[in-house]
Parts: sequence; structure tokens; C-alpha cells
Amino acid sequence: MIRLNPFLSPTFTKVWEAHFNGQKPSLRFDFIKELSFVASKTPNLYLNTGKNLTKGVSYSLNEDSTVQDFRKKTCLIYDVPQYAGVETKTGVKNLKVKKIKQYPGFLIDLKNHSDFNDYLKKTFSKSSIQKFNRYKKRLETCFNMKEKMWMGQMEKAEYDTVFNHFHTLLTKRFEDKQTTNNNLYPEEWAFYKEVAYPMILEKKAALHVVYNEDTPISVRLLYFTDTIIFDAITVFDIDYTKFHIGKVALMKMLEWSFKSEYRVFDFSKGYFDYKESWSDSKYNFEYHLYYDSASFTATACATALASFFKLKQFLRDKEVNNKLHKLRFFLKKKPSATSQTNLIINNEESEYLKDANWLPIDLNHPNHAFLKKHVYDFLFLNSEHIKNTEVFTATNTKNQSVYLIKGKTNQLVLSHP
Repeated sequence: MIRLNPFLSPTFTKVWEAHFNGQKPSLRFDFIKELSFVASKTPNLYLNTGKNLTKGVSYSLNEDSTVQDFRKKTCLIYDVPQYAGVETKTGVKNLKVKKIKQYPGFLIDLKNHSDFNDYLKKTFSKSSIQKFNRYKKRLETCFNMKEKMWMGQMEKAEYDTVFNHFHTLLTKRFEDKQTTNNNLYPEEWAFYKEVAYPMILEKKAALHVVYNEDTPISVRLLYFTDTIIFDAITVFDIDYTKFHIGKVALMKMLEWSFKSEYRVFDFSKGYFDYKESWSDSKYNFEYHLYYDSASFTATACATALASFFKLKQFLRDKEVNNKLHKLRFFLKKKPSATSQTNLIINNEESEYLKDANWLPIDLNHPNHAFLKKHVYDFLFLNSEHIKNTEVFTATNTKNQSVYLIKGKTNQLVLSHP
């Protein structure tokens, strides 16, 4: 049983109802504790409040129930993690359950390790740990880095700024991957933005942010029980890919976690390579279907839903869903101007253009955003600091823009192929 579950809190429930249930109050059934339900469009089918936007719910059954309010009904409960240990034997006449395995889940049992360094030694090879530390040191060498765990207190203006960056980085990340992400669907993002702030103030949620100066370059939305940290949504700025910012940000997050009183760091549902690499335990999420076995329609509904979700998981295992996400991305993709990011290293141009009129560039101007990754790659490879680095442009004989990245001790010229 997951105690003090944030996804069953009044704040989470109320905001979810306002966004997805037309502000109608949820319903409760006598046979089940902790959970509330909303009516679906299918008659006599009820879905747990929060549906698939939680990162794991648990509940207990009321064995003393004498109220038959489940008659002719089917109740679907999304995303029950196996480690929650939910007992599904009802003991109530005609109330049956079907359990359907869905997404894989991954977690770190923090109490299996004495500290963060002990965890690293047990999980990764010595050479991998050395690489992680090099990435972290190089990032701190090239930029003025800081991190912040926003939990319990945060000004609304600061929250809005971080969350807007969050959206920008997530959009940028998935455009680069050329696939869709359901968190970015307008209705889902609006829900997350509204629900996270009050839960941060209640210490049921947090934003872990890694900054370059005052600009977020990695953002994590987290939820908390009294013992579990749920890693809900995470993103990093792909311009910093050379620095392996995703690994560095995760290391910083886990350092904080091991110093806390929490027992579990849950990467939550869905497979990604990094989850498998960094976790020490794997589990499955399940969908639970309770139904009135004395009712033909309720039994048929539960059977059809179970078959549907088993088919979805089969297709998911075959990675069909990934292909559908990519197809959806291309169908929705808006036409864009030709990218300027197609640049190559061409130091020969520096000799040809040494007498050219090199004009300084403001790297923070939106028109020059495409240069950031090239500049950051230069910083990484040469251990230069951003404060000692300037960017210039000139025009060659082909009437193309040529760019000069000039550090304290190194320089690089880029041009179009």
C-alpha cells in the first residue's frame, strides 16, 4: 500500500476533475477504499479519478461491504504498480477482478545503498563512473552552474518562468526526436501546470532545476509520498548534449535523494534505456478491472476491455506505438524554413577571411539560437568557459555566412557545406 499517495490528494483530484470531468464531483463505491471514480462515456463503466495521468495508485478493498453499489457496473483502475502489494481478492459475492499487465516500471531502492557513491559503485563500472564525473566537471568548468530543488516554497512568478522553460525544452527535445509526446498535448500540459504549483507548496511535488546562470537547462517534475519519489516528467536542453546533461542532472537529483529520508526513487512507467541502466529493480504496472460477474453487460465490458489492453501492450512490446508517435509527428508537423544548423568545421575559411570584417553576434538572440549547440560543443572539446568565448560572423565569396567561435586559447570556424 502506498501511503500518503499524492495522486489521491484533494489538490490533485480537484484539479484533475476541473480539467477532465467538467468539474463534476467524483463518485465513491463502498467495496473499495481510497479511490474515487468518474463515469465514462460507456454506460456503467467507471474510471478512477486521475486515470492514466497518475504515476501509480494503490487502494484496499472493503471486506465488510454489504452494499451492492457495484451491481451492473465495471470499474477500471489505471496504473497500479506491482510493488504496492494491492490485495485483489474481494470476498464480496459476484465482485470479480481482472488484472492486465501494462507498462514496465523502474526504481532504485535507496535503502539498499549506504550513500550515492555506494550506489554508483554497485550499479556502474569504474570507467563509467569516471566518465560521469568528467561530464559533470566539464559542465562546471565551461558554465556557471547551479541547481535548485523547488519544494515547499516558490514564488508564482518564478514557477511560471521555470514551467515555461520546461515546455520550451520539452517541445525542442521531441521535435529533435521527431516524435510526439502526450505530456505536450495542450489539455495535459495545462493540467500539469495548474496542479504542480499548489502541490509544490504542499510538499507533495517539486521541480528540480539545473541552471546555467539563471536559465534552466534541465527540469524535473517530481511527486512525493512519505517514502517514495516519483520521477514524473524530465527534460534537458539538447544544446548541451555533448556534456551529457541528462546524466549530470540525474546524478544531482540522486545525490539529493540519497541524502533525504525517502526510501524509493521511482522512474515510473514506460521504457527508456536510461531507466534500465540506472535502476536496481524492475516491476510492472497493472490495470485492474472490477465487475459484477452476475451481470452479462458488466462481464462483457470487462472482458472486452481486458482484451483491448492486452492487445495494446502486445503492440507496445513490438514498438508499434513508437512508430505511431513518429507518424503523428509528421502528420502534424508544420512547414518550416530551411534550417541553418547544417554547418561544417572549415578552419581554412579563417585564413581566407582573416582580413574580413568580423561582426560580433549575441548568442542569446533568438535568430542565433541555432549556433548554441556548435558553441557548446566547442566549449566541451576545448575546456573553454562561456564567459571567455565570443562569436562572430562574416561573409565569404559564395555570399554565405561564416561563423568564428573564439575562446581564450582556441578558435573554430564554421561554414555552410
